[in-house]
This record gives sequence, structure tokens and C-alpha cells, in this order.
Amino acid sequence: MDEKGTLPDSASGVCAVTLSYNGSPFAGFARQKGNLLTVQGELEHALQLLFRREVPTVCAGRTDAGVHARAQVVSFELSAEEIEQRPLPVLARSLQALTHDAIVIRDVERAPSGFSARFSAKAREYRYLIACDTSLPLLLRDFSWWRSDFAALDIGAMNEAAKPLLGEHDFVSYCKAASAEGKPTCRNLIELSFSKERYFEEPVVVAKVKASSFLHSMVRTLIGTFVEVGLGHRAIGWPYEALSARDRRAAGQTAPAQGLVLWRVIY
Repeated sequence: MDEKGTLPDSASGVCAVTLSYNGSPFAGFARQKGNLLTVQGELEHALQLLFRREVPTVCAGRTDAGVHARAQVVSFELSAEEIEQRPLPVLARSLQALTHDAIVIRDVERAPSGFSARFSAKAREYRYLIACDTSLPLLLRDFSWWRSDFAALDIGAMNEAAKPLLGEHDFVSYCKAASAEGKPTCRNLIELSFSKERYFEEPVVVAKVKASSFLHSMVRTLIGTFVEVGLGHRAIGWPYEALSARDRRAAGQTAPAQGLVLWRVIY
């Protein structure tokens, strides 16, 4: 899939579905043991009903419980016979009918041979909404992080503090500590920026975070850290000091899940 969200035509049996979802009812994207509701579990259950077999799927980014997606990409393989029996536009409508109401199937495309939603991705972009009015937001309540003091956020300071974190660094300070044990924690942060906008006539600070890949809770820990800078509670150099410490305890809190959206995947 290119910048415009288009996959090349191919005669292979690899398919890619682009979907959006409200993460509120889900225990994350990835299927889990037990009866927990997950996006992957919903999608694979629908595929199993349609093709009468298990159809394993791979996603571009495994979002946590409560995290939303505007354009998640999921790949899976079908046989030529299965594609012929259920053309992709029909498959898209069937998946929409069989999955949870909080999931929207945007498109199903044929992908090139060897395509993987995860491993073929060049970058992922997340956005985080911080409601910055003095009063509680209404329409954005389930899709933003709000505190009354966020009206005072200094995005100039936040953007200045972000500059030293761009590029390739060890981001172990900005991920869930348990998930980093024994695993590589270097990541290439392509963009970290903050801007003031209005959504539904409500003032918000929009954080754009783009990287080749992310660590567990990395975006939410970055947001929780930079909010402290924006409020003047920490110096502009503190986020980089936390990065250099290579210790999760050196960074700020993990921001709530409901403000985070997987915005797009770049192939």
C-alpha cells in the first residue's frame, strides 16, 4: 500500500483489508485466551464462518485495549478458488455484516505475493488527541484525554523538547518495562509534533507520532511525558534526559488509551 493507500494488483492469494474501529469495547487488537472481545478475534471468526476454515491474519500494528484505529491494515491468504467464489467487494460486505458494530471495513484488496501487513510496512503514524478546553469535552469525550489544566499547554515548549528525540534511539524509557526484557528497544522516530486544532468546535492539541515501528505503550508514554513539559512542570530537556536514562521510571506517566488512534500505515 502506498501513501495513497493503494496496493498493486496481483494474482496472488494474499489479501489486505483496511479497517477502522472504535477501541472502547475491545481488549486490544490481538486475539487472546478466553472469551475476551478483540478486533482480530472478530475478524478471524468472520473469515472462518465465510470460508469454513481457520484464516490466520497479521496486522500492521497491535493496538492495546481502548486504542482506536482509523486505517489499520490486516493481511491474510486465500486460495484462488476462494477468491473466485467470493469476490473482494462481496467479501468486504460480508465481513462488515459479520463483525462487531465498532468495526468498519474500509476496503479489501489483492496484495502482492509475499506481502505482510506487519513486515512490509515502512512506517506507522499514530495521532493522540488532548482536549484542552477548561470544560469537559462532549463529542470527543471517548476519543481524547482531558484535564482542566490542559488549556494551559505550551505546544511551543513541547515541540522544542521533541527535537532531540527524533531519529534512531534506544526508547526503553518510553515503553512498558516488562515487554522490553530481552528484546531490542531501538526505534527510528520520524516525527513527533504537536499542533492546536479544533475538532467539532472543541479545542484540542493533536500529537502526531510517526516511526518505523513502536514499542509497547511507547506513544502513550511519550504523550504522558510531554504533557508535563507543556504544563511547565518539567524542563524542555527532561524528555531527552529520560531517554538517555534508559529506565522507564525516568519518564512520565502513560497517557490513557482512549486518546490514541492508529492513523495510517505507510508501505
